[in-house]
Amino acid sequence: MRIAAFFLAALFLTGCEKQDSVRESVDLGDKRTKLGAYKEAVRAYESALDGTPKTAEIHYKLGVLYDDKLKNPLAAIHHYDRYLDLVPTEGRSKDAKSARADCEKRLNLTLKDGGLMTTAEAARLRNENERLRKDLAELHSAKPAIVSHTPGAGGTDKMTAGARTHLVEKGETLASISFKYYRNRANASRIKDANANQLGGKDTIKPGMTLIIPDLTKKKK
Repeated sequence: MRIAAFFLAALFLTGCEKQDSVRESVDLGDKRTKLGAYKEAVRAYESALDGTPKTAEIHYKLGVLYDDKLKNPLAAIHHYDRYLDLVPTEGRSKDAKSARADCEKRLNLTLKDGGLMTTAEAARLRNENERLRKDLAELHSAKPAIVSHTPGAGGTDKMTAGARTHLVEKGETLASISFKYYRNRANASRIKDANANQLGGKDTIKPGMTLIIPDLTKKKK
């Protein structure tokens, strides 16, 4: 009886020590989070995990930390999932499900060709695509017209269907104008050809000139 009582007492003390250790780790994690030492907070919280429902709340804390502070939605999803595995319908389960869904949406926005990119880069690409769509719409909606210039080698340059005009500003070159309309500088020669009479075969342009910008989206038959 005395031996059994001794073992029971030892187990009780061990359990108390473990609970104290978990509590200390959680308190340390909370303090590090308040101080902005988020990676140290993660280490403190993770040291308290034991895979039981008693430490489910720690998984939730880690999920919030990775989500809000470390901007790592993938790690946040892992801890929200662990929380829901341990307490699927109790405590903060509703909040965990909502936060997880939000992380998943943001993660999907950062996926590109099987890799990851920042949210800022994803936004930049969306804006650039929108600008390109508008430029293409303008190219297709432009009406054909005839524009006369002061000829450089005799005659006038004529606009073809879909082409538009550009008023040259100070500091511009054929290459920079090509990049503006076609997103590359290689088509500078196409602009030069479209304005052959005005430019007289030269690459030099001056402020105030009106250049024809040909529509390169149409395929030649």
